[in-house]
Amino acid sequence: MAIIDRVNYPEDIKKMSIVELQELAEDIRNLIISVVSKTGGHLASNLGVTELTIALHYVFNSPVDKIVWDVGHQSYVHKLLTGRKDRFSTLRQFGGLSGFPKRAESKYDAFDTGHSGTSISAALGMAVARDLKKEDFKVIAVTGDASLSNGMSLEAINNAGHLKKDLVVILNDNEMSIAPNVGAISAHLNRIITGEFYNKTKERAKNFISKREIFGLPVMRIAKVIEEGLKGIISHGIMFEELGFKYVGPIDGHDLKQLIETFQSIKRFKEPVMVHVVTKKGKGYKHAEDNPSSFHGTPAFEIESGEVNSKKVMTFTGVFSRTILKIAAKDKKVVAITAAMPSGTGLDKFQERYPARFFDVGIAEEHAVTFAGGLAAGGLKPVVAIYSTFLQRAYDSIIHDIAMPAYPVVFAIDRSGIVGDDGETHQGVFDISFLSHVPNFVIMSPADEAEFKEMLELAFKLKRPVALRYPRGEVTASRIGGGKVIYNRSAVVRNGKHTCILSVGTMLVEAIKAADELKKEGIETGIVNARFIKPLDTVMLKTLARKYKKIVIVEENLSAGGFGSLVLDYYDKNSIKIELVRLGLPDKFIEHGSRKILLEKYGISKERIVKECL
Repeated sequence: MAIIDRVNYPEDIKKMSIVELQELAEDIRNLIISVVSKTGGHLASNLGVTELTIALHYVFNSPVDKIVWDVGHQSYVHKLLTGRKDRFSTLRQFGGLSGFPKRAESKYDAFDTGHSGTSISAALGMAVARDLKKEDFKVIAVTGDASLSNGMSLEAINNAGHLKKDLVVILNDNEMSIAPNVGAISAHLNRIITGEFYNKTKERAKNFISKREIFGLPVMRIAKVIEEGLKGIISHGIMFEELGFKYVGPIDGHDLKQLIETFQSIKRFKEPVMVHVVTKKGKGYKHAEDNPSSFHGTPAFEIESGEVNSKKVMTFTGVFSRTILKIAAKDKKVVAITAAMPSGTGLDKFQERYPARFFDVGIAEEHAVTFAGGLAAGGLKPVVAIYSTFLQRAYDSIIHDIAMPAYPVVFAIDRSGIVGDDGETHQGVFDISFLSHVPNFVIMSPADEAEFKEMLELAFKLKRPVALRYPRGEVTASRIGGGKVIYNRSAVVRNGKHTCILSVGTMLVEAIKAADELKKEGIETGIVNARFIKPLDTVMLKTLARKYKKIVIVEENLSAGGFGSLVLDYYDKNSIKIELVRLGLPDKFIEHGSRKILLEKYGISKERIVKECL
């Protein structure tokens, strides 16, 4: 029997020997590789925290002790050790296990996570609640060195050092987020040499000189000055101690014996403690070790070769990548910004071609947006490429630092709409709702490749804030959305009678399928490609109200505050009477599952459009 077969819950590992735990780590890695090769998912990060997760559950008493995972994409090992091994093959599948921690899924998941930088804040809140209720348990936040570039992490560290609560922060230092880490904090961590030497030397020296004097002065006072200088030489300033944390490390994140001994030692602390653990992303699978960025979030792949199974298709991200290069070649004022996702957003090619005009600011979306405002104020033409779900984090910066002064910043909003298997925390279904009511903004949504290119070129000519939202996945190469893009003008795709489908972005594909089905029944249905969400093409809206009795609006966004709401508001304010049906997503968080399944479930697929038209 394999050792992993003996393990279902954390208590099953607590009496194992180090040798057995090492065998368990090997079994867990093999299982994760096997499952993720079929389902896709976050591979490299989970392989990197295998021993760390085993040691945490060996020493601490989850779920009484609370383990909070930052981002949470590295929680697969945690899931396997907490009663979900038998369901692990359903990972990221509709109705199966989430790829992130979810309290509704298990009592061992202390906090729902999916975005970076939240763990220390949440863990500190739990620690304060524990003390106010006079309870007794440990709270552990597992965060990455990349997450420290997120301002929220630093705010939480500052507050935790002030409150002096019993809190453990595990700093998992793998020199990576999705791409290699950038920034001063990451560089600082990379310079820190072994903390064991510093800590032991400090204690021995303190014990030796505590009662001695030199020239009548207390040696401890002199030693303090020397110590601070030594600390600066050894570690370039251990900032965590200055912020009120006891610092331990760095320690080898793949040495189970050292991890267990360290965690057992720090359990007695009643103050904030930072444990610096060094791990290797992709550990144990050569392809992931050699190329951790590609195996951060991977589709299904062949284990032996490491090659991705999915067919090569042209994506919206790919079109953006190529088009922005052409625009930048013609205009040297164009600069590009991303928040730790050069490859995910397609800006890696821009980085290679124009390194001086490319800025990866780390996981700091709020800073990225205001930084872009500063660049625009300085006369440059910035494009900010951020996933829809992560742009939410910069909402105040969008309003205060871009929209109010009307700076010409282009927002390339990737992964808009349903993104599928990553689920609730990653669905890009709010961007129309949270941007459409912001003054000075132009919002466009392309339906095909040609339209996307023309919209991106137009965006840099408008001299005002522009949001260009586009989905994950394949782009339609042929022009299906109508003629050349003209500012504030939608496009008639088909003329019909009685009913017209007014679609936003790639919902045009479903609209055309529906119209084809209706045509088989002898029903001619009109189709209009909206193109511009803001400003509304009111000329077209007036025309549609005169020509058709019914308009069916289809969008891949929440209905609340979406494009349909804007159209309804326009007709209402202008006392225009027409039957209007709005097909969008409901007022709820959308679970994980394939895009096809979710479109059908929530009624924005071909079948629902046909039904409403009939």
